[in-house]
Amino acid sequence: MKLSPSQPIGVFDSGIGGLTVAHAITKLLPNESMIYFGDTAHLPYGDKSEAAIQAYSIKIADILLTKGCKVIVIACNSASSAAYALLKEYVRNDIHIINVIDPMVNYVVDEFAGKRIGLIGTKRTVQSGVYSKKIDEGKKDITLHTVATPLLAPMIEEGFFNNQISHEIIAQYLSDPSLEDIDALILACTHYPLIKKEINNYYSGKMTILDSSEIVANALKAYLEKEDLLNPQPLVSHQFLVSDYTESFEAAARMFFHQKVHLEKYPLWN
Repeated sequence: MKLSPSQPIGVFDSGIGGLTVAHAITKLLPNESMIYFGDTAHLPYGDKSEAAIQAYSIKIADILLTKGCKVIVIACNSASSAAYALLKEYVRNDIHIINVIDPMVNYVVDEFAGKRIGLIGTKRTVQSGVYSKKIDEGKKDITLHTVATPLLAPMIEEGFFNNQISHEIIAQYLSDPSLEDIDALILACTHYPLIKKEINNYYSGKMTILDSSEIVANALKAYLEKEDLLNPQPLVSHQFLVSDYTESFEAAARMFFHQKVHLEKYPLWN
């Protein structure tokens, strides 16, 4: 399939978390148009089965392909671990797919040899062991300590952050003994940058906190440069598709993009 630089970038997540990645992409690549799909009818993905996440991801990929996207970014750790290999096989050579795990793993392997790294994420991401496996393959003597934090994504989706409730839940998770004496903390869920300030406050600003949004945006830019697919013309328009309307998604999109956004309801199954 012959691709054009003017085609949009497709980005998807179960809800608002992927907007952190989408925002980083639009900041780094201001000439690019984007189609964002938030699968709000099925959020969060972190407690769904692998088969369910794969089914949702295939359906969303079909929509983004139909919309003419030149690349798809899986802006969700749970979907990246459960569905990335299947999606690559599904789209074959039509378009390139970028997940949020591999760019982070590459960064950690390059920058933190011999260190103790903590990771917080959904049950799905932590139980998959994908970060541990990939970091071990880098052979840089990095020790990874993972903690599942299943309440955080739904808490954020419901707008509970930067308040007393979120402070207490975050502190409960981060006080887990396995996260003691770490050199850096991976936020292995694209929702978590929305509480990055609170996490930073917990550590009194003395912890290196790694979120994937800018790292993934840079990986996307490198791919588009290599394939000569960067859009030279600033003809930017963004579309926001959701499988179900939620006020929290509309509010989050407005917050990130500093403008009123039109949400197009696009059920995965009619």
